[in-house]
Amino acid sequence: MPEVKFYGEADDSLLKYAVVVARAGGRWVFCKHRERDTWEVPGGHREAGESIGDAARRELREETGAKEYTIRPVCVYSVAVPDSRNGDAEETYGMLFCAEIASFEEELHHEIERIRITDRLPEAWTYPLIQPKLIEEAKRRGCL
Repeated sequence: MPEVKFYGEADDSLLKYAVVVARAGGRWVFCKHRERDTWEVPGGHREAGESIGDAARRELREETGAKEYTIRPVCVYSVAVPDSRNGDAEETYGMLFCAEIASFEEELHHEIERIRITDRLPEAWTYPLIQPKLIEEAKRRGCL
């Protein structure tokens, strides 16, 4: 089972992912990848030479079609998944952001099939042992 931890800060070189808990008009914004039947929080890998903030803005635009928005960092998080062979777990780090989206593009242009703007959290998560914990931490830190 993955272990999710939260930190105030970490060395920038450790931050591999940017994840954005997004809202629009007080409602949640989730996205569905073309190749999956589940819902997720916008986010993804940081590209070479990209700041973690730029990665968050890029992922938010690509995965939700956000045009006008405000975004801010919440905290550093890590995920460690134990290796079934030896029990060791390597931590992977990312930065959690929150965003309020004011307007969207008319069409999505990347791997996301559709977005959902809703009052409820999804039942079918892509990462059910991780993403709900990220949302709870964003709430706990007063982001939402």
